Amino acid sequence: MDQLGAIRENIEKEPYVQLLGIKVIGLEPGYSKVAMKAERKLDNIFSITHGGAIFSLIDVAFGAAANSYGKVAVALSMSINYVAPSAEGDMITATASKLAQTAKTANYQIIAKNGKGQKIAICQAVAYLKNQRLPFLEDHEDIT
Repeated sequence: MDQLGAIRENIEKEPYVQLLGIKVIGLEPGYSKVAMKAERKLDNIFSITHGGAIFSLIDVAFGAAANSYGKVAVALSMSINYVAPSAEGDMITATASKLAQTAKTANYQIIAKNGKGQKIAICQAVAYLKNQRLPFLEDHEDIT
């Protein structure tokens, strides 16, 4: 298995990711796309998808993209704006794309869309880049 495959596999093994049913559907250096089905158990009191569930999906997309180079990247900040609702049955996707990077930080934009392809949330996020390999990648060649 290649490095990106190992990263994808480890993300999908996370207990919280499994709890929410999140799947990684695209992963490249500096980019990811993840998906989750909006189920009733994820609704808020208004019968729309809870903002925390959408934030979790966005966070997984951000983490996948930021760690896609095989080095440990952790969130420093995330700012999210909710712009439209999602409802039960929607397949929600979140796409994270790197906008800029320095030696120690990287900036990402993450956009979540509902089942109709409408933007439901937009997030700007900053990752702190540690100079260490992801712990499960000891046997993989560095792609950076």
